[in-house]
Amino acid sequence: MAGGAREVLTLQLGHFAGFVGAHWWNQQDAALGRATDGKESPRELCPDVLYRTGRTLHGQETYTPRLILMDLKGSLNSLKEEGGLYKDKELEAAIAWQGKLTTHKEEAYPKNPNLQDLLSAEGVLSSDGVWRAKSIQNGKGPPSVIHATNPKPLIPTEDSIRVWSDFLRVHLHPRSICVIQKYNHDGETGRLEAFGQGESILKEPRYLEELEDRLHFYVEECDYLQGFQILCDLHDGFSGVGAKTAELLQDEYSGRGVITWGLLPGPYSLGEPQKNIYRLLNTAFGLVHLTAYSSFTCPLSLGGNLGLRPKPPVSFPYLQYDATLPFHCSAILATALDTVTAPYRLHSSPVSMAHLADLLSFSGRKVVTAEAIIPFPLVPGQSLPDILMQVGGATPWTPLSACGDPTGTLCFAQSVVLRGIDSACHTSKLTPGTPLPSALHACASGEEVLAQYLQQQRPSVLSSSHLLLTPCRVAPPYPHLFSSFSQKGVALDSPPKGTAVQSIPVFGALRSSSSLHQTLGGLAEELTRLDLRRWASFMDTGMEQDDMEELLQELHSLACCYQEGDSLSN
Repeated sequence: MAGGAREVLTLQLGHFAGFVGAHWWNQQDAALGRATDGKESPRELCPDVLYRTGRTLHGQETYTPRLILMDLKGSLNSLKEEGGLYKDKELEAAIAWQGKLTTHKEEAYPKNPNLQDLLSAEGVLSSDGVWRAKSIQNGKGPPSVIHATNPKPLIPTEDSIRVWSDFLRVHLHPRSICVIQKYNHDGETGRLEAFGQGESILKEPRYLEELEDRLHFYVEECDYLQGFQILCDLHDGFSGVGAKTAELLQDEYSGRGVITWGLLPGPYSLGEPQKNIYRLLNTAFGLVHLTAYSSFTCPLSLGGNLGLRPKPPVSFPYLQYDATLPFHCSAILATALDTVTAPYRLHSSPVSMAHLADLLSFSGRKVVTAEAIIPFPLVPGQSLPDILMQVGGATPWTPLSACGDPTGTLCFAQSVVLRGIDSACHTSKLTPGTPLPSALHACASGEEVLAQYLQQQRPSVLSSSHLLLTPCRVAPPYPHLFSSFSQKGVALDSPPKGTAVQSIPVFGALRSSSSLHQTLGGLAEELTRLDLRRWASFMDTGMEQDDMEELLQELHSLACCYQEGDSLSN
């Protein structure tokens, strides 16, 4: 691949993973376009890490995600399983047939009207035959953000979003989508509810061979494959699909990085005991098995904890969201994911998936947590040292792994990314001779400022940090979660009326933390108190009592890796 990109293959397993993935790919797509202010993009992130080039049957060049996604029957709505870039091979064969032809056409599911507007404004093929977004007539940015004749942002209404394909604006390759036909997305029967059911799917030759075929297709065209990132639902049977997928990747592609993001949707109701028990069991089995076969695993959720008793969803100082809407929760998690994965997606960086895993997962600590400040509060006229002094310690960080408040816990290692800060703000602009408010104001570069800040906050912790000019794109159909920010994410007391935020600065971190000792130990304790005789239906899906006992041992062993006495870090 051009430029020697270190390719990554993404796998999305489950419906909430589809929500997060749809926002993720929309953000990648927005980053491919021209900045809305007409300035040249910093081009720090290499899109070829995630995307592949190809050609349609008619020779038209395409640029599509290097992606395999799995979901259930009925989850796609208007999205075609084979995508829309390539003509259907069966149709091509039918055209070649000279005999009598009878066509039976199923009625199409109506496309979400908001997405239809986005795609029609976007265009199809550019003049040079490459699939790109058109420029609008006034030349001030992509039409998928704001119509030239209508300044109102094209944002899907919450009640119009039923499935993730309702707001996905990226065209997929025909080899991307794999539908599991034996389970239903909707309805009360035929649901993929339990870990054992998910495991059994990839024991069936039909689905196993289909996955292996798609893996070989993508992997064999890579020149410098660095690994795989798995976005996997933890709360339902897709935790078992993810575990078997990670095991397959470890067996078939040993030596490559396998990073797993275990996804959990928002709050749940105490009035649904079976779903809550299944959620607990699937999460525990998923974490243990994914961790065993991955370079590291990071749970991602806006919920307060992973256990049975729900806690209020996390709050962000600078945005408002509805935790009951997957459309909102997945947008926030995708924004964090887009930031913390930046180190292995840079044009020039010594950090690969394997290096990132080595930094975070030593001494058996293969579960990590995520935290973020979304958006990072830029204030006009302030420098990065000024803002970091105001941010101070851990208080503004929002935990994103449902592992409790990390304040006061030990950190063993961390990878930190701060993005979207203009280079003019990186260092102090104090007049020479002015007393320096802090050591940060004496730093000669933004990278030095960030490294010094991390050293002050967590001395003796093994840290990796990146300071990027590239902001995180939040153009529609990203939901409107910001009320006091400009188009470029600068905090304002009274932003112009009708302002649509296009990009934001984000501060994100992956950490190996002693908070996981209590989280993992707490999961094991809750499972120990669980009377499995009341939940035989879960065990009937392929689990046995021996599996439960092994699970408890593994959870205790993982929890012990995070005891504070095991490290001198602080």
